[in-house]
Amino acid sequence: MTINGKGFFIWNVANCEGGNPEAIASRAQQSGLTHVLIKVADNRYPHNIVNGRDLARETVNALRNRRIQAWGWQYVYGDDPAGEARIAVERTRALRLDGFVVDAEHQYKRKYSAARQYMAALRNGLPNTPIALSSYRYPSYHRELPWAAFLEKCDYNMPQVYWEMAHNPDKQLKRTVAEFSDTRLVGFRRPIIPTGAAYGHGAWKPTAEDLQLFFKTSVELGQSAANAYSWDWASSPGNTYLFDAVADFKWPGSGNVVTPPVTTPTPDPDVEPLDPIDVNDPGDANDPEFNVNSLLGSMLTALNSTDIEGLIALYHANAGHVNFKRIVIGHNSLREWYNQLLFQDLPNATFNIGKPTGNGRSWTFRWTANSTAGQVRNGEDTIGIRDGLIQYHYTSFMKN
Repeated sequence: MTINGKGFFIWNVANCEGGNPEAIASRAQQSGLTHVLIKVADNRYPHNIVNGRDLARETVNALRNRRIQAWGWQYVYGDDPAGEARIAVERTRALRLDGFVVDAEHQYKRKYSAARQYMAALRNGLPNTPIALSSYRYPSYHRELPWAAFLEKCDYNMPQVYWEMAHNPDKQLKRTVAEFSDTRLVGFRRPIIPTGAAYGHGAWKPTAEDLQLFFKTSVELGQSAANAYSWDWASSPGNTYLFDAVADFKWPGSGNVVTPPVTTPTPDPDVEPLDPIDVNDPGDANDPEFNVNSLLGSMLTALNSTDIEGLIALYHANAGHVNFKRIVIGHNSLREWYNQLLFQDLPNATFNIGKPTGNGRSWTFRWTANSTAGQVRNGEDTIGIRDGLIQYHYTSFMKN
């Protein structure tokens, strides 16, 4: 099951549209939502069952009748990982959910064994269901969370990009994407579907412009989907402008579902040889207009000939480049990046690029380099493609 476009998290169904599942589904359809994420479990107990009435089930059915994906989510604690996984599997199967989200926060910090046990049982019970992790936006601030244990078994990463006490969702989202591209921090890189703030905290509230900017930045960074939290708060009296801001944002091409890649990092890239790219192989049978291997072949030629302008020609004018240290936008910044890489970090280098993995507009590839200033054996980049050119580029490597 793929996920594309706009989504909204629901905490308590009873607090949304008067607890009327049909009204929820109707408003979701009118707002252009492609998916809704409903809390179906908390700890080892089912959620959204009120007076014997399973409001989650009724809402899932109403959404499905309108061809809107219904995902479930669970807040987990780590004291009974087997019990938490058991109810998650039971609810997902019983409701025939399209996907499942694990909301793991401070209760799971330092509980590495519990995280592995929970995720193993969850994946074993849901072998064909997409699973996502929902947690903090900056893993560098929360290193005690068992990121690798959770993300190893996940198909997607849904970080909570909540810009409380600020109004800069674009900058916070870009930093989030940069940090989650660093496998040294999180263990495994997964396609990111961020969740933005549609709630208030104390005297702070996001603005409608905040939410529009959050979704706009998600599109610019090449995410296939983005969410808002929560329907309950954003549809309550005095806060409906937040729901309207999400509804008013037009996600481009939301009717054209794109499958983001689920890439499993190579456990030992230092010793595994690259399988070189084949420029005669289109690389994506679903998109005959775009040849990813040809693009990477042009990149390789330009790298090995230190042709900066040849490299820049592969990018959109407003393309972004991300690594763990910073984010830059535009051709001038890209020139500075490649000048630094080719003439200072890796002078006189010979590069090699491996076959890419991915689909549609997001591709990951490994690369190596031998230079007079050192070697790279573990380069791993992800590029996002729009109209045949690079829209965003994540780079991760260490020089020996």
